[in-house]
Amino acid sequence: MSARALDSTAAQTSAQAAASAGAPPVAIANDPADAPVTRATRTSRARRSLGVFRLAIVVLEIVALVGNYRYVLEFPLFASANFFSYFTIQSAMLAVIVLLVAAVFALTQHRDPPWLAGLRTMVTVYLLVSGIVFAIIAVQASTRDYRLEVPWSDTLLHFVVPALALAAWTADAVLAVNPPVPWATVGWVLVFPAGWLGYTLVRGADVGWYPYFFLDASQVGGYGGIAAYCALVLLIFLAITAVLVSVHRRFALVGVRRRIRTGGQIEHD
Repeated sequence: MSARALDSTAAQTSAQAAASAGAPPVAIANDPADAPVTRATRTSRARRSLGVFRLAIVVLEIVALVGNYRYVLEFPLFASANFFSYFTIQSAMLAVIVLLVAAVFALTQHRDPPWLAGLRTMVTVYLLVSGIVFAIIAVQASTRDYRLEVPWSDTLLHFVVPALALAAWTADAVLAVNPPVPWATVGWVLVFPAGWLGYTLVRGADVGWYPYFFLDASQVGGYGGIAAYCALVLLIFLAITAVLVSVHRRFALVGVRRRIRTGGQIEHD
């Protein structure tokens, strides 16, 4: 029998003996290890686990970026500046920064600051759109009898990391302890892509290189083709962002109702 069990048995025997002698009963202290796990404790643990998960995504994204850069260096005519001009690469680097900040808050704070929810949502959208656009390019390449090589680093950048980032975003939404994502995020999500598009068109006209075929007027039948493709990508940005904002706000409302039922207490250790 363990020491803890012996102590518990001795305490109960003493209490019974005192009761039989007419003495007032002795209160038996509960072992802290036997205390029930509260919802607040579970939420705190879940946030710490989410912080670790975000850090893992950051590490994987960095590995993918380094691997992809080493891959393109194997092509002697490929300029390093072109590598950093891809929307996928720029959004991946932005994701590393935002997810790292989000991981620190998840590991050290009970909830994220209000501004981080919208920023995390926008970065998640950028990663998802990168994967969707890459898939469209792959389909276009197959219809033109062009073989598109997909190294492991591209698989991570365009498919694995976006899926993991969406999983992390969903986990945060389900926890419902952070402020809801504002609807203004649907508009703000276009700021970075719009700036990138302007930069890409100006630079492309100067150096004669575009990161994606649909930005090259000679490949899509003129500037009308560019406008049509950009409008399609614009709708994808808006649609995905609107869905994520709606979902997050729905879960946030559920979280508010849950806290009201539990007495309005802020969930923390």
